[in-house]
Amino acid sequence: MTTADATLTENDVTAQYYETDTERVLAFDADGRTAAIAQNVEGYAMLKVRPTADGDELERYYGFDMALDHAGELLGVAPTALPIPEPATDMGM
Repeated sequence: MTTADATLTENDVTAQYYETDTERVLAFDADGRTAAIAQNVEGYAMLKVRPTADGDELERYYGFDMALDHAGELLGVAPTALPIPEPATDMGM
């Protein structure tokens, strides 16, 4: 993980942002349910929605809003209830 790591909890949802050598990852946990949004580390590719940070890709989106909608569905919460740590606010194309 890098210095860009950030964790934020709001509305009973915890979001963790971190970077690996190849990806930017925004992972969510809400009452035992998980979802993750990943993008290449350069920040210009489509967003991948996964059931977990290292899980298989479920869908790809250009826009952050659409990826958040899908993550919210996986967690059983409204996308507006998802906390977004500051380093993740620029994800998407």
